[in-house]
Amino acid sequence: MLALLDYGAGNIRSVEKALIAVGANVRRFQSADGLEHASGIVLPGVGAFDDCLNALQRQELNGAIHAWIQNGRPFLGICVGYQALFERSEEFNSCALGLGVFRGPVVRFSPTPEEPKLKIPQIGWNQVEITRPDCPLYKGIAQGAHFYFVHSFYPQPADDSIVATRTRYGVSFASSVWRENVYATQFHPEKSQANGLRLLSNFVDIAEGQR
Repeated sequence: MLALLDYGAGNIRSVEKALIAVGANVRRFQSADGLEHASGIVLPGVGAFDDCLNALQRQELNGAIHAWIQNGRPFLGICVGYQALFERSEEFNSCALGLGVFRGPVVRFSPTPEEPKLKIPQIGWNQVEITRPDCPLYKGIAQGAHFYFVHSFYPQPADDSIVATRTRYGVSFASSVWRENVYATQFHPEKSQANGLRLLSNFVDIAEGQR
């Protein structure tokens, strides 16, 4: 059973439906009660960084996430659920502290000399360069595959070795990361058709393999 953390994120239903479509047994959790029986955790997210972190704290899920990760159990963060793994965000003069699983800030896209009219947020399909071909999340996914993005902010990992894919939008940014049992994507696999379903299926396989 996969645990889908429900803290009020608007895309939880679409993530749930996509996981069910790839054969996962999914249960929503609004607290840590019973979480130990799950095979993996998925933290989805749309909206503001502070809203996500404050909701997790309110529902006493922060400590549960840290304990889960420290115990080496499979974890997948999506979009704001990816950004939440970092230390802090520039978003709206954010006051909330991130989970701090990874070092580095979450920063806003800015126009560049090469792309002075860069549209922010990035909305739509974009390619990923797989920089860690050994990452099991990308098994069966081609180099240069397209995924669906909706975001104005992106993490800047202090440790480049955790970067699993990079994507260019004005700058080259870390569009997903991987370290041991922790996987996270800036793009939305639940909106990314065949490639997204394959990625979610790979995570289900990872989680089930840990049982």
